[in-house]
Amino acid sequence: MVILISAVSATGKTLMAQKLLEKYHISYLSIDHLKMGLYRGDKNCGFTPLDSTEVIGDKLWPILKGIIMTNIENEQHIIIEGCYILPHYMKGFDIKYSEKIILVFLGFSTNYIRENFETKIVKHRNTVELRNWPEDRTVKELIREHNEFKTKCLQAGVRYFEIENDYDKEILNVYDYIEAEKWRIESL
Repeated sequence: MVILISAVSATGKTLMAQKLLEKYHISYLSIDHLKMGLYRGDKNCGFTPLDSTEVIGDKLWPILKGIIMTNIENEQHIIIEGCYILPHYMKGFDIKYSEKIILVFLGFSTNYIRENFETKIVKHRNTVELRNWPEDRTVKELIREHNEFKTKCLQAGVRYFEIENDYDKEILNVYDYIEAEKWRIESL
């Protein structure tokens, strides 16, 4: 079983991965760590940390896809989280792999961002890891990023979870979905 978690920055991917690790005792891989390891190991790796999500995603995806396939073939479990898992990549899996992948694409509604930008989103952006948050990032930019991500998810036909009002309450639906999918995979 492979659990893939993707969302725009500061949406709670790493926190979710940490909680799933604690619940299921499954290790997780932060794609940010892979990205920085490749970049620091070889500055000519084909991207810089400042490149777009799409540029970095396209460079990392062949490696991540290989990791996912190898875990499934070896019947090993892993959680992989990061914004570089783009929805359209999911079409590239044969059914013998896709049926063993739990996909979580997560986002915030425009209303949630407007009402919670400073008090919850910015305040909790470093809950698990210390991350640089662009100081000039605006509510408008974050809304645009989430809307674009949602559109890409819908276009790719992947399930998208959107937090509308109450993060703590609504995120439980995502955990319930993961649990149900875990049981489905275990019964295969």
